[in-house]
Amino acid sequence: MELRARFKTRLCVRLSVPALEKYSISALYSIPIWLECIPICLHKVQTLPTILDEIVANKQIEIQSAKKRVPQSDLESQCKNVAGRPDFFKALTSSNEVSLIAEVKKASPSKGLIRKEFNPVEIAAAYESSGASCISVLTDEKYFQGHLDFLHDISKQARIPLLRKEFVVDPYQVYEAKVAGASGVLLIAECLEETMLKELHDLIEELGMTPLVEFHEKENLEVCLRIGARLIGVNNRNLKTFETDLGHVISLRQQIPEDRAVVAESGIFTHDDVLRIRDANIQAMLVGESLMRQQEIGQAVRDLLGN
Repeated sequence: MELRARFKTRLCVRLSVPALEKYSISALYSIPIWLECIPICLHKVQTLPTILDEIVANKQIEIQSAKKRVPQSDLESQCKNVAGRPDFFKALTSSNEVSLIAEVKKASPSKGLIRKEFNPVEIAAAYESSGASCISVLTDEKYFQGHLDFLHDISKQARIPLLRKEFVVDPYQVYEAKVAGASGVLLIAECLEETMLKELHDLIEELGMTPLVEFHEKENLEVCLRIGARLIGVNNRNLKTFETDLGHVISLRQQIPEDRAVVAESGIFTHDDVLRIRDANIQAMLVGESLMRQQEIGQAVRDLLGN
């Protein structure tokens, strides 16, 4: 009986399900009781912090530190002297084929180190010479081993548009992107309240860049449309489970107005995948890991594009 009592206490504490407390120990062995408590347990599991929550929390700390080193007012002044960059939106929508945003990506939280021999400028050059329309540069340091300097260094050489791939939660990061040479900035709907998403979206456009507004959860599509996003990314990777499903973007494309351009993100590995999304009227794709794992990156791009 003592063992059962300890079991009950640990169960209630770990799941934080007060509903279990009202039942006797013997009742906890009753299937109907568990059926009653399943919805409560599932709610607790669904509301546990995700890796995305952790990244966003860490990002807020990083931004505060960055603002102490370089005040936002300094970045705003520097933006006035930044040379014009190629148009990100135009580069993705000027072809009848699926345009490629090829990603410079060293690592990820789910896959760890993706490419050991990593020279971002050389990788970007290989992407550009092999047919990529744009280049995405991961700038998150802690979780993806990226850096804002990668974007800055690549911008000195690249002639095609660059996207800052980052967990953007503050206007400061938008000004950073402009100064570093970006033509586009990623915004993730799951990371932001609608008012802040709209504010960042409008600021990116004011600075002459293109916002790529990404979502995964179906309910966030309406948010993307309400803020006026012209370029909408559908992440096929569930950030809670890290599972990918290319059918996710294909099914959601039917619910996105024809006058909005769509970018398929994650889950694209072969030219057959490209043909699938082309037939679904998807204008562009963002591909990183499957290219970064190949020894010959340029050939990997050509194979993907069917060239």
